[in-house]
Amino acid sequence: MKQEIWEWIKTIVLSIIIALLITTFVKPTIVKNYSMTHTLEENDFLMINRLLYRRGEPQERDIIVFQSPILSASGDEKLLIKRVIALPGDELTIRDGDVYVNGELLEEDYIRDDFTIGDIQMTIPEGNLFVMGDNRSNSLDSRDGVLGLIEEEDIVGKAFFRLYPFNRFGFLK
Repeated sequence: MKQEIWEWIKTIVLSIIIALLITTFVKPTIVKNYSMTHTLEENDFLMINRLLYRRGEPQERDIIVFQSPILSASGDEKLLIKRVIALPGDELTIRDGDVYVNGELLEEDYIRDDFTIGDIQMTIPEGNLFVMGDNRSNSLDSRDGVLGLIEEEDIVGKAFFRLYPFNRFGFLK
């Protein structure tokens, strides 16, 4: 009987240690809006790599989760999920429904519509990112003064894996 109890205790302690290690490096999150449709849908359950940007820099087209200045009903800063469009030092232009980074038209096969609303020309300052949702007509993103540019220090992590729904299970592109 003592041996069986000891085995149970070891199993439980090991499970807690593994869970703590996983949650240190990976954060689960649920998509709560439509701004990333069709890439991500509402209620998709994602895994976020929390350590990736401590070792490296965000890349163009990464899907990131970040703290926003927008407050939730409880008064907490809301987490948002968007795609990185332009990096520090990049020259961004949005004109006639097209997005250009450093003078090159972005090929955006991931966006819902073929038109990006806005008329913007700017250079992204150091420590900041320009982000947009894939559902450009229904996305609060860097084009809007309420959100604006994202500070790199506000990034929680990179979305890299969808756990649910099961028919879309797998790594994000």
